[in-house]
Amino acid sequence: MNLLLLEPSDFIDEGRVRLTGRRLTHMREVHRAEVGDTLRVGCLDGLMGGGHIDVLDTNCAELRVAFDHPPPAKLPVTLVLALPRPKMLRRVFQTVATLGVPRVILVNSYRVEKSFWQTPFLQPEAIREQLLLGLEQGRDTVLPEVIIEKRFKPFVEDRLGAIVTGTQGLIAHPGEFPPCPRAVEGPVTLAIGPEGGWIPYEVELLKLAGLKPVQMGERILRVETAVTALLARLF
Repeated sequence: MNLLLLEPSDFIDEGRVRLTGRRLTHMREVHRAEVGDTLRVGCLDGLMGGGHIDVLDTNCAELRVAFDHPPPAKLPVTLVLALPRPKMLRRVFQTVATLGVPRVILVNSYRVEKSFWQTPFLQPEAIREQLLLGLEQGRDTVLPEVIIEKRFKPFVEDRLGAIVTGTQGLIAHPGEFPPCPRAVEGPVTLAIGPEGGWIPYEVELLKLAGLKPVQMGERILRVETAVTALLARLF
């Protein structure tokens, strides 16, 4: 936890918060914080600043907080992602929040198992929990938007084109395609498929929506690795 992320329910007075639970445990056992210390804090979807510890015991922590600067800028990207395996999904949520992705659209694909859509990790509170962990790691306060599109064809044909408009649309896909560009300027819409890749029919639909296939070499990457590698290369 590189940022103590605060929510409206934490405030007990103007400029004063009380913390319990996971964040209290982290302060005591990882930060080894003491009364009088100052920690980095951020207000969810708001500014960042510092928090001075006035009270710290096994029951709660109380801090005086002040906010004076904005969170880091988000990456100019919309990530269209074929739904990963449930265990990997949690790590991907943390990764995109840490790296500053503002919007993630989870889509179906022929190679996405139907059972993946039944995972409890897709429940709103479960998604939010992983995104918060990613924000804390990356010192950010603004939650990414997560959109779920269970029907691939209607989404790509009816809605993706409007999302791609005004951006550089890219499909990450292994094969005889141009290499993924580096250090691009301007916004990007990036589609990443399952570990087996998009099927040809899906690639063709994505191309009709305005995206162009690019590749990262001969190696097949795990989804979480591909997300990190592609974003690092692009931005």
